[in-house]
Parts: sequence; C-alpha cells; structure tokens
Amino acid sequence: MEQTTTEKNIASILSNQLADAVEHASSALVLVNGRQGRPASGIVYAQDLVLTADHVLEREEDLTIETHDQRTLPAQFAGRDLGTDLAVLRVANLELSPAVSSTEQARVGQLVLAVGRSANEGPMASVGIVSAVGGPIRMPQGATLERYIRTDAIPYPGFSGGPLIDIQGAVLGITTTGLLSSATLAIPAHIAWSIAEILAQQGFIKRGYLGISSQLVQLPEAQRAGRTEDHGLLIVQVDENSPAQKGGLLLGDILVTLDNHPLKDAEDLRSLLSGDRVGKTIPLEVIRGGKLQTLQVTVGQRS
Repeated sequence: MEQTTTEKNIASILSNQLADAVEHASSALVLVNGRQGRPASGIVYAQDLVLTADHVLEREEDLTIETHDQRTLPAQFAGRDLGTDLAVLRVANLELSPAVSSTEQARVGQLVLAVGRSANEGPMASVGIVSAVGGPIRMPQGATLERYIRTDAIPYPGFSGGPLIDIQGAVLGITTTGLLSSATLAIPAHIAWSIAEILAQQGFIKRGYLGISSQLVQLPEAQRAGRTEDHGLLIVQVDENSPAQKGGLLLGDILVTLDNHPLKDAEDLRSLLSGDRVGKTIPLEVIRGGKLQTLQVTVGQRS
C-alpha cells in the first residue's frame, strides 16, 4: 500500500529527530582505548571526567580517549565498580560539555538509541525500544543491581560504555554487555552518575551485606509491637557465618529498622548497607515472637 503524504511527513520528522538526537549526544561521546585492538565508548558526564564500562578496560595504564573533534588524549584511571560494570577516567584538558542525563525514567516500549563511537566512522547508532525495566537483580559478581534497562537495540562492537539515549538525545543509561551474557543492559543514568561521582572521589564503591534473604510482608496493627511501620522484611534465610548470624538474627524475624531508619522494602535495606556503614556495628530492630528486639550487627563488606 502506497504511503500517504501525511505518513511520509511523519516518518521524515521521526527520522530527522533520531538523527538530531545522535548529533546532540555525539559531542560528549568518546572512543576509549583500554584493550588491545578493541576500542569501546564512553561519555563525558562531568568536567574532565569520562564514564565507561569497566570490562572494556583490560589495563589501568596507557589509556587514551578520542574525541569528536579528532583529539587523542591520555586518560588517567580513576576507579571501577565490578558490580555495575562502570569505570571512570580522568582526562586533563578535555574541555567538552558533559552529556545531559534524562530527567525521566525509561519506560517499556519507549523508542531509544544505543550510541557508540568508532575510530574511523565517527558516531554509530542502533535504534530499538526499551524491552524491560527491572531490578533488583543479583549479578554474577555478587553485587545487587537495584535497577536496569533492557533494550533490543543492537550493541555493535565498541558500543559498551556508550550511552543509551532518548529521542531528544538525553542519556537514559550507560550500555553494557559485560554484566549478563547475551543481554544488552543499561545502567540507569541516575544510578550511573551517582556511582561515577563516588568512583571519581575514592576509586571504588563500598558495598555492605548482612547475609540474609528476605521478603516484604505487611504487618497488621496488632503485630507491630508498638511500631508505626505497616511493613517489614521477613527473614527467610540467614547465611552461615554471616554478619547477620553473628549478630543474632534468626529465621522468622521481621526486620523493621536498620540504624534507626525504617525499611519500606529490600531496596531500602541495600541502600542503607553502603558507604560509611560498612564495617560499623549498627542497631537493627526486629519483631520476634510479637515483641520488639534490638540487635547489634557489624555490617560486612562484599568483596
């Protein structure tokens, strides 16, 4: 069936918008030389700082990046996080405007572009949709990824570390093929930017753990043991020799606060088990047998 003039105009407008989005993002897009013969991509996210995928860096020395204006610059390794497959490079005199991260979260079905930079062809792009938004998910490396974006945009060689962008050119996430085999994932921009800031400051992410498995349960008013929270985390597993076991947590306990912070869900728990709490002894409130008890647990550090 022959296209109408209106359909042709709509197709042309969309085509131009996609091309404009790639052009908008490409000035902050760099090529990363971190492994022999297999360059990757990265994105300028702050002044003189580049965010890329960790697995594309096979070395921490003799790193270089190549910019859209054909400069090759030495890069200094700043930090990496195996749990999210993110790494940060510091590049003196980079003088490129940082990419703009999207203020909206990715939505299933949304049209997106995976973007990368090649040595000879400049920017490259692959179009697709957001096929899933999920998390938390336990990574093979042991860390928990709170949120991820899955896309069917084809990750051509060199795309890892580059941005997944919306049709305005704003960054929705950082693309990686290094977390789960045969899956193209993106670390959402707000998570990636937050991790990058910590990596730039201290070179690694402190991740704590208790050594438990839990599930969210609703607490009837009569079973709240005087607390106002209407939800808690039911402990369904306590690992052998874990911080939780050493601190006295038992199967069937309902965890309601950690370090005096109420727990709305498992993501709250993971968030609170990071940063300065790693290695410290903190109070946990649990409901056990209908009574509120306070335990002291030393937060472990996940390797």
